[in-house]
Amino acid sequence: MADNLQVNTLPTHVGIIMDGNGRWATERGFSRLKGHLEGAQAFGRAVRHAKKRGIKYLTVYAFSTENWGRPREEVRGLMNLLRGYLKDVKKYHKENVRIKVLGDISALDEDLQDMIFKVEKSSGENTGINVNIALNYGGRDEIAHAARTVAKKILGGEIALQQIDEAMLDSCMYTAGQPAVDLVIRTGGEKRISNFLLWQSAYAELVFCEVYWPAFGPEAFDAALTEFDRRNRRMGKI
Repeated sequence: MADNLQVNTLPTHVGIIMDGNGRWATERGFSRLKGHLEGAQAFGRAVRHAKKRGIKYLTVYAFSTENWGRPREEVRGLMNLLRGYLKDVKKYHKENVRIKVLGDISALDEDLQDMIFKVEKSSGENTGINVNIALNYGGRDEIAHAARTVAKKILGGEIALQQIDEAMLDSCMYTAGQPAVDLVIRTGGEKRISNFLLWQSAYAELVFCEVYWPAFGPEAFDAALTEFDRRNRRMGKI
């Protein structure tokens, strides 16, 4: 693992589109589920490395609202992988990781919903790194959810129409209270954001890498951080 990273500026919030599990597996003659298993290992490495580098927020795209269209066995396998990850609550305390799930979890099996509530509550006081898992998540769906929340406040007389601004909408997002995303990394060679953190990534730097997600390790992560450090982030200013 590279330990000689030399950068002036690190992102506070990194988002990762973990792409390429299936292609990594297919090219090696494995099942797609094997690719997801290896991808889960890569996720663990990414969390540990982000924490080591001092990144405070890491959001990973685990399962989109569109992923329900995948083969039933693959969806079941992905959900079981998530169960396995959420089951070991003790490791979050040991590694000082705070877990939050972003998305509409009402569509998930009840036992999985219960596990999510449990891990969010039990890890809520951890301070090492905040890890958001985007699950049954879509950026447009999140914005629609925020709009419905604001509409309910107006209809309930809590706020006036004139009070709606960016800060209010931000407070209704799944990431309320968290900083905007500074860097989005997508693995697997594709160059699109695929409905990921549309609101939060308005001024994020985008880094696309060819490596498939199961092969994404500390060196690739550091390469993305180095690229981020090279960017001139003007935020619309000179």
